[in-house]
Amino acid sequence: MVSYFLYRIVQNVALSLPLKTAYSLAVFISTLYATFAFRDRKAVTKNLRVIFPEKPLGEIRKIRKELFHNFAKYLIDFFRFDKLDKEYIEKNIRLIDLHYYDECLSEGKGAIVVTAHLGNWELGGVVIAMLGYPFLTVALPHKSKNVNALFNGRRESKGVKVLPLGNAAKGCLRALRNNELIALVGDRDFGGNGMILDFFGRPTIFPIGPAVFSLKTKAKIVPGFMLRNKDDSFSLIINKPIDFTPSGDEQKDLKEIITSYKIIFEDYIRRYPEQWYMFRRFWKE
Repeated sequence: MVSYFLYRIVQNVALSLPLKTAYSLAVFISTLYATFAFRDRKAVTKNLRVIFPEKPLGEIRKIRKELFHNFAKYLIDFFRFDKLDKEYIEKNIRLIDLHYYDECLSEGKGAIVVTAHLGNWELGGVVIAMLGYPFLTVALPHKSKNVNALFNGRRESKGVKVLPLGNAAKGCLRALRNNELIALVGDRDFGGNGMILDFFGRPTIFPIGPAVFSLKTKAKIVPGFMLRNKDDSFSLIINKPIDFTPSGDEQKDLKEIITSYKIIFEDYIRRYPEQWYMFRRFWKE
């Protein structure tokens, strides 16, 4: 219950203040938080050192500082969805290669939008829905029903359909058959049935959902990322759909499909490490 009221306070502050003022306040609070959040700070540091083993500690700390600041801004953006309109999109968001969605939908099989915990994936989904694309996302339910309703209400208010993780398979398959876009975060496995692949040179469990849906429906997987620019505008970057021909060996096919977008994840995370929001040890010894 405490977290629900805290989120409502953050939402009211985010909506009542001008955006730049809200960002400044969020950055200030995140700096204080990072000072005392020893576990989060340590986890982020260890994750960054796996990605950049060659970088000195001072540079790692600089990236870590930016990461905490950017995540605070991410939260402000999330709770300001009520103010999000097409005018904001036109002025502040650069749309790159959105035509890949159109090409997939023209084939009538829908598409599987796969992203990472990078940039502002929540804002990306909302923008895609507001642009008129039929868009469904799978979200990890919060333990609190009130918080869960608050979060899903923000998404659904802008046209995003939401399915809870763990009970989403039928809904995803139905959406693809209805020629819709389904969005899945593919860099962390929450279901316990993933596949182990190397990620930045370390064994990592990847969720198999995107690859399974692609094999079942022949829908293409389209990696995409909503990335924050230095001036706090955004770039919504849609990558070319993954080109894959099944071999008939399911395990081999799953591994090849996941590897295809895992490589893309590694590339983007290396380029934007200050926007990869992973506050727990991602790799363990």
